[in-house]
Amino acid sequence: MNMQKGLNARQQFVKRVFDLFFSIIGLIFLFIPICLLILISSISTKKIGVFSQKRIGKHAKLFTMYKIRTMVGNDDESSITLFDDKRVTSFGKFLRIYKLDELPQLYNVLIGDMSFVGPRPDVSGYADNLKGINKIILSVKPGITGPATLKFKNEEQLLLNQSDPKKYNDEIIWVEKVKINRQYIEKWTLLYDITYILKTIFN
Repeated sequence: MNMQKGLNARQQFVKRVFDLFFSIIGLIFLFIPICLLILISSISTKKIGVFSQKRIGKHAKLFTMYKIRTMVGNDDESSITLFDDKRVTSFGKFLRIYKLDELPQLYNVLIGDMSFVGPRPDVSGYADNLKGINKIILSVKPGITGPATLKFKNEEQLLLNQSDPKKYNDEIIWVEKVKINRQYIEKWTLLYDITYILKTIFN
């Protein structure tokens, strides 16, 4: 299977309508809580509480992803962050544990850069280097959550226990995520997306 054999046009349309409708609903109901979280983050980090970073999107195109800032000092929130990272504030740790720092990505979903469910968007050097059948992952928009995200929801703690976190991430976690995300796309249904969203919320 190659990159062109991802979701068909009808599936992409259904997924986009779902994303558009619920991102609007989510932003309406969560706008004030998001603003409050950004304000508290601004106070705790002493910087603007919104963090933006270039990530790899559909067809390997770069887009700007938004998060609530969780770090002080060197705020390059890279692809690998350990659970005990000293740059993460106490409030930031709370946000990261409950994934509340991802809420601004509702805007990314609204404007079409992301989907509610899909492979997590990577920094350069990962998804943009995929080869062969794994390129199917680039045929869909990256997601706020997904099966790989759920499996590795404790990724920061897992990496903390490794002698070489980057090597373990690149050779073990990343490889497994690629496999899971490829299977997600090959077997996609809207019901699966709804299931992953509910699991994310109630986990």
